[in-house]
Amino acid sequence: MQWQVPLFDPDLGETEVQAVADVIRSKWLTMGDRTTEFEHRFAEFCGTRHAIALNSCTAALHLSLAAAGVSPGDDVLLPSLTFVATANAIRYCGARPVFADVASLDEWNVSRDTLESVVTPKTRALIVVHYAGYPCRMDDISAFARERGLSVIEDVAHAPGATLAGRAMGSWGDAGCFSFFSNKNMTTGEGGMVTTNRDDLAARIRLLRSHGMTTQTLDRHKGHAFAYDVVALGYNFRMSEFNAALGLCQLNRLRGLNEKRREIGSWYRHRLQGIRGVAVPFGHSVGGPAFHIFPVLLPAGTDRAAVMERMKAVGIQTSIHYRPVDTFTAYVEAGLGPRKHLTLTHDIGNRALTLPLYPAMSKAQVELVCSSLARSLEL
Repeated sequence: MQWQVPLFDPDLGETEVQAVADVIRSKWLTMGDRTTEFEHRFAEFCGTRHAIALNSCTAALHLSLAAAGVSPGDDVLLPSLTFVATANAIRYCGARPVFADVASLDEWNVSRDTLESVVTPKTRALIVVHYAGYPCRMDDISAFARERGLSVIEDVAHAPGATLAGRAMGSWGDAGCFSFFSNKNMTTGEGGMVTTNRDDLAARIRLLRSHGMTTQTLDRHKGHAFAYDVVALGYNFRMSEFNAALGLCQLNRLRGLNEKRREIGSWYRHRLQGIRGVAVPFGHSVGGPAFHIFPVLLPAGTDRAAVMERMKAVGIQTSIHYRPVDTFTAYVEAGLGPRKHLTLTHDIGNRALTLPLYPAMSKAQVELVCSSLARSLEL
């Protein structure tokens, strides 16, 4: 379908085209020097000692938990209002996801209080998700984790470039996990990154991402090594040079792209004040958000599917972020849901609607989206 206003539109240009062409001409396509440069630049951007490039944020979450020692019999706290990958990564390690509610109908992130209310004697770690690009209150959450001796993993898929108290998201926890999927603030098509200040975690993740091998193909190609050993049960989670080349281009532009998102978000907030019953979350957010998506809360009792169909009919794409993970069939059948204590999360899950947001959006397009939403709610 040809959308008048799509949900997202990757901001790619000739610079990215040239970068990918240069990779082809180099004839070195797998993880190599561009990947290493991308890692160094991303670590510098986030203010961390290490950044490890991977093929997805799911892999980043999985390896961060594994490197932190999460294993069968452990519990890991997390929000249910997230993409299912956050919870799946816990199950890959044989651990149990324990879902926490969001802080409020305005703050769709977990808080110290909601995490504290579900902690168990078996809790080994927690994952925070900076939903929609809005930072969690990491000072309070970090203090709670230190008191309990818990590892903290940040899911920063929505929040590259977001900050709190002058620190980048992804630098607060033991590890930060980023996504570079096509709809993210910066994209490599597919790809992910782990940031960390812990040398031990970085070394373990680097080993696990490539079959537990002690040397890499590039090392042997350059004559730096002639053989390798396999010292751990690892995975094939490497990033390609194509992805890294795109990442370097996009990282150069990330702050500017985020600023455009901020401006569009302010247009939305101003315009939506005139639509009765529609609430915009994070009215009292902390830190500097990254404005990844623009969710709203529809009035109670609204037929959301009908609203989405009406907006589709006029060429406006919408989505839902997210159906709570504990309500999915696979989680219910595994005995992990639904969880009755997640009252706010389930309310949001029933009423949330994500409106289009991408850097090239015009004020006229924002007006079209908002006026169409108003009409769709009145029918």
